[in-house]
Amino acid sequence: MEARKKILIVDDEQINLEFFDVMLSKLGFTVEKAENGVEALEKVRRFSPDLIILDNIMPKMSGWEVTKNLKNSEEYSDFRETPIIMFSAMDDVKDKVEGFELGVDDYITKPYNFSEVLARIRAVLRNRELFAQIAARESRIAIAENLNEDILDFGAFFIQNFQDVVAEAKKIRDNPATAKFASLFLEKSDEVMKRIHAFEERMEFAAVERERIKKMEIELKILEKQFRKGLQQE
Repeated sequence: MEARKKILIVDDEQINLEFFDVMLSKLGFTVEKAENGVEALEKVRRFSPDLIILDNIMPKMSGWEVTKNLKNSEEYSDFRETPIIMFSAMDDVKDKVEGFELGVDDYITKPYNFSEVLARIRAVLRNRELFAQIAARESRIAIAENLNEDILDFGAFFIQNFQDVVAEAKKIRDNPATAKFASLFLEKSDEVMKRIHAFEERMEFAAVERERIKKMEIELKILEKQFRKGLQQE
């Protein structure tokens, strides 16, 4: 069963906090509230939200300042990838672009329609999940590539040393005292080498396939950049 997504609502207006708490809780989200930026940073540590809905103009610390702390400060490095939707009463393009450049994932101008807010919440969560899956896939590919290189290096090392042993076995094949052992060893060595060469071919084919797949897919950073650019153009 999929875990309930956790959303932190940050707004200095109590009515907005209560509204989003009730509405999002009914829709299956786990909600935590904060009344200002300082409290928001404290709640981020304790609550570890999947998404932050953040007002910009607040006492003590603005939404932009909260975003800067989360995206740039080492103190909050564990939460750097937490997506943020920022609310603001301003509808200035320059302000929105600045918000995106700070690391905001989406931007909604007050007054807002809750259906639109909900759609944007789901879109941001869905895209973050996609980014996480791509990042995990790239990590698995990197691990597989390193393992592939290690196996190929070991295979080359084994073949070289094994061939040296085979050469020595051939030298003693005609000696009556060692002929039986040498013959058996040489017989088995042919089977071993066949298997090793077949394994090498499979590893090389797998490496070629990985490269082909990587070229067909968009890398995480490019995808995220395109996503953010699309949001800015809306």
